[in-house]
Amino acid sequence: MDKCLLRLVFALLLLAGGCGARVVMVSPGPLIRVEGQPVSIHCDVKEYGGPREQDFEWMMSRDPSAARMKIISTFDAGYSHPSLSKRVASGDISVARLQDNEVELKVGEAKVQDAGYYWCQTPSTDSVISGNYEAQVQLTVIPNTLKVSPQAPPPVVLEGSDLTLTCNVTRQLTHPTYLSVTWSVKRGTLSEDILAFGPQGEVAVGPKYARRYADGGVRLVPGKNGVFELVIHRVTSSDEGVYECNGTEWTHENSGGWIKIVKSKKEMGAVSVTPTGQSLSVNVSSPSSTSSPALLLSPGDTLELLCDVAADNLAALSLEVSWLADGRDVVTMDRSGVIISNASGAPHGRAATLERTDSGRYRLLAPGVGARDGGAYACRVRAFVERSGRSSGGGGRWHMAAERTSGPLLVKVAQIKPTFALTLDPVLSPQATAEPTELACRVTNVTHLPAGGRLGVSWEYATLPGLGDDPQTSQAVASLDGEGNLVAGPLYSDRLKSGAVSVQRLQPSTFMLRFLRTQEVDMGVYTCTVSAWNANSQGELVKLAEQQSAPHTIQWTAKRPSLNVVAKTNRAASVGGATFEMSCTVATDNLGEAGYSVLIQSQESLQSNVRTIMTLSPDNVLQHGGATDPSRRDNLVLTKSGPAEFRFRLAGVQLSDRGFYWCDITAWTKQQPGQTWTRVTSAESNKIHIDFQENGPSFSIALRHDVITVYPWETAKMECSLSVLGSSPKTDDLAYEVRWFFTRLRGGETTAQVASVDRFGVVRKETRNSSSDLSVERKDTHTYTLSVHGTQDSDSGEYHCIATPWYLSASTGAWTEAGELTSSRVFLTVRFAVWESLKLPLLYGLAASLGVGLFSLVLGLLCAHCCCRNTAHTPRSRNKLMDLEMD
Repeated sequence: MDKCLLRLVFALLLLAGGCGARVVMVSPGPLIRVEGQPVSIHCDVKEYGGPREQDFEWMMSRDPSAARMKIISTFDAGYSHPSLSKRVASGDISVARLQDNEVELKVGEAKVQDAGYYWCQTPSTDSVISGNYEAQVQLTVIPNTLKVSPQAPPPVVLEGSDLTLTCNVTRQLTHPTYLSVTWSVKRGTLSEDILAFGPQGEVAVGPKYARRYADGGVRLVPGKNGVFELVIHRVTSSDEGVYECNGTEWTHENSGGWIKIVKSKKEMGAVSVTPTGQSLSVNVSSPSSTSSPALLLSPGDTLELLCDVAADNLAALSLEVSWLADGRDVVTMDRSGVIISNASGAPHGRAATLERTDSGRYRLLAPGVGARDGGAYACRVRAFVERSGRSSGGGGRWHMAAERTSGPLLVKVAQIKPTFALTLDPVLSPQATAEPTELACRVTNVTHLPAGGRLGVSWEYATLPGLGDDPQTSQAVASLDGEGNLVAGPLYSDRLKSGAVSVQRLQPSTFMLRFLRTQEVDMGVYTCTVSAWNANSQGELVKLAEQQSAPHTIQWTAKRPSLNVVAKTNRAASVGGATFEMSCTVATDNLGEAGYSVLIQSQESLQSNVRTIMTLSPDNVLQHGGATDPSRRDNLVLTKSGPAEFRFRLAGVQLSDRGFYWCDITAWTKQQPGQTWTRVTSAESNKIHIDFQENGPSFSIALRHDVITVYPWETAKMECSLSVLGSSPKTDDLAYEVRWFFTRLRGGETTAQVASVDRFGVVRKETRNSSSDLSVERKDTHTYTLSVHGTQDSDSGEYHCIATPWYLSASTGAWTEAGELTSSRVFLTVRFAVWESLKLPLLYGLAASLGVGLFSLVLGLLCAHCCCRNTAHTPRSRNKLMDLEMD
């Protein structure tokens, strides 16, 4: 049976091994390589049996039929032929494992004697010999005849000109090889390819030059005898760098791919591009005044200016020429010759003319100039260079190579300043506070104001002379410039925005200053200043003339408003936690409709610092002061209880609140609804004193018990009960610390603490020499129970409790410790019962004796039954003995 099993296993192995055939393959040949260059030959095996990792052996011979020479093996270090062992040891010949079933034979520098036939063998690991175990490829080694001879380019090229790069690449044709040439440029340490030609006549362009090659900006010119030219049209500063020429020799193998067998790179030379901006120059002149930096004209003359442009590469440039007046465009000729005129910037709004009179010369003509045409004139030139080579078709891409602006030429046009007369008349004069005021500033006899000229006005105010010790000061009220823009003075900005003060132009030559409700601060001396404006060549208004009117005084006899504030106590606080309330009533004199702001202030004593408790704005916006505790803000109330009455309430008065309280009230008025408030006057009320003493609650303690005599192992309970006398705090504002003490009468009357519970409810038990256990339970806020579980004789003695009350003081807002309370003593007796103590031991002994007797009786019966059986000898059969002897 075992032999049959072995045959079956062997047959299965034969069947599994015969499912495939080993295939060994090498690089398709013949291979052509160059002397001195590295050689790489791949070999792999497929459809094999055995381990995944396969071993390889390499051999070669000069002729297919000649003896083979061992080169290298993946598993035998001494496999190499003696003539090759040094090259293998130096690493010139090596084998690299690419995968478990693939290796690569590497020759660092090929020699002519390395030409021949190469075999790759794999030792068999298959159960059945099937397929091929070696593969052959031919290697041909040719001399290195590749030569690269570049021609040095010009070291300096003008921007916009063409650059030709010439390179000669040759080799001796002894075997079917092919050539390619590549141009590249190096900037710093980075090198990028421009264009590559070959080996099969194809052209490959670098990513940054693809667009220029498609536009014709980069062009290849193949020549004869290995000469190749690369032409870069319209070079720019980005084309600077060190140019290189790279020649490569290729071979085409049977696998269908091109193999690079040798290459040579030569540096052609560094090329720098002279930027257009380095030689571009722009000058402005006038035919009538060529040397003077300024040109003086009379109104109505014709303005003629020349712009001369020069550059080394002027023929390759396309120019955009613009004339500027005080930095603003007047007229422009773009690079295609189209005239673009800025009518708003041209003299007198008429379009100026611009023409090209010669190569690099442009003329500006502007007839009929006026006073506003004066200014600094300059010529701005933008030079463009075409990037692509399709300049004849006009389809190239242009980029701005440089921009230059000439120095300014000052053009002056004679003009006469305008003149006029001013009168300042009061239209409405106030006789009392809050009455309106109107002042009219009239302009007459206006002469020499240019066409399109405008008038502006500014109003100024000065304090009345001789009032107080302060000198007379002047400040701006508001102004209207030539364009009618209102500019408010710093002190009148809010009143101008609200409409309480206004500045208007009633007629082209009449201006009005109006106060809707004149205040006392408005009494003073007023003047108006009128200015004449006209637009310059940039379209900006320029002040031509200015004149100030005679002063006018606004003054009346004023009556001072006054306030009287009275504070009274509505609810007095005599104890901590009570509510304090006071009201403040305002009485006014010489004050019309007003709003009030209220400050509730306090101080601990008449000499201490003043604290602000709360504020109420005229718009009834309530805010808490810096002296307010954020946790007590809900206890503070400030309301307006009447047209001129305010009420302040402080709930839960504490000791820290004791002191003096009063109201500081300010009256405010508005010029009209929706405007900002203006302060009028303020006053303080009388002071109200809060003073009381701290009176805390009183406590009592009692010790209660149900049973004071217990038997061993029973539970004894005692209650420590506390009570509050007088005003009882809230439940959350009251807590107790309770400690229990025990006095043992036997062994000396020593008192020891046995358990405690703090005011946070944490229970602690002391170490005791007893098997009993203690527990403390809080039944309610004022009752604590001590339980002695499993009492013993050692628990007999006197017990008492000591309690310390804690309460949250309404006067201070802090937890306060009351006096310590000690309860009366209770004597606990643990009695010893004889029958109770002997009952259980007697029952346990009787049960044990009965169990042992029954077990002895059963054991005896079992032994008698097992040991007294019949053991008589039975004779052995003679016949059976004879049978055994025969066997």
